[in-house]
Amino acid sequence: MIRVLIADDETLMRAGIRLILENAEDIEVVAEAADGREAVAACRDRTIDVALLDIQMPGRDGIAAAEEITRISPATYVVMLTAFGEEQSVTRSLRVGASGFLLKDTGPTELIHSVRRAANGEPVLAPRITRRLMEQHVRSTEDTQAALRRTEKLTAAEREVLRLVGTGLSNAEIADQLYLSAGTVKAHISRILTTTGCANRVQAAVLAHDAELLAER
Repeated sequence: MIRVLIADDETLMRAGIRLILENAEDIEVVAEAADGREAVAACRDRTIDVALLDIQMPGRDGIAAAEEITRISPATYVVMLTAFGEEQSVTRSLRVGASGFLLKDTGPTELIHSVRRAANGEPVLAPRITRRLMEQHVRSTEDTQAALRRTEKLTAAEREVLRLVGTGLSNAEIADQLYLSAGTVKAHISRILTTTGCANRVQAAVLAHDAELLAER
């Protein structure tokens, strides 16, 4: 079972997400929180596989909670719940270790699919925000040399995997495209994260854009 925490200060939002997730046989909502402090406490007290955190919460907000959760519970994948237009908050979330983000108007099927992807270590990126975020980030990058230095120790195969991570593909999709096993792709990504100093796939995707790897093809 995938054990999920839902953190949102709106009771109806939490109830709606719980109702959707409870329709999946492999997902169990094991905790709810109305603010960041409760979310951190829940992750400290029990095993949480995926934490869905609203960015805007009273007291300790979702970003502060995400930073603490990734510190005390590295095995927990943190996915931020956000509204369209909050790109700055999304960027801050990624910097503190969030594994991805979803729009609050995500449909039921996509929500369930995204929780499964997160639990499997796959990227969870809302396409509408991802495009604007990446474009904004790339436009604001004055010097790509720092990003290039972070990727210079990667092998050719690892650079290609990182390029495909930057396009948002899953491990299985990368494996199919490069004719590799899923295990080999996973090993490549693990070394990419270690070599480049990225905390997760989302940060790796941003790095791929910074280093202009997507322009190589």
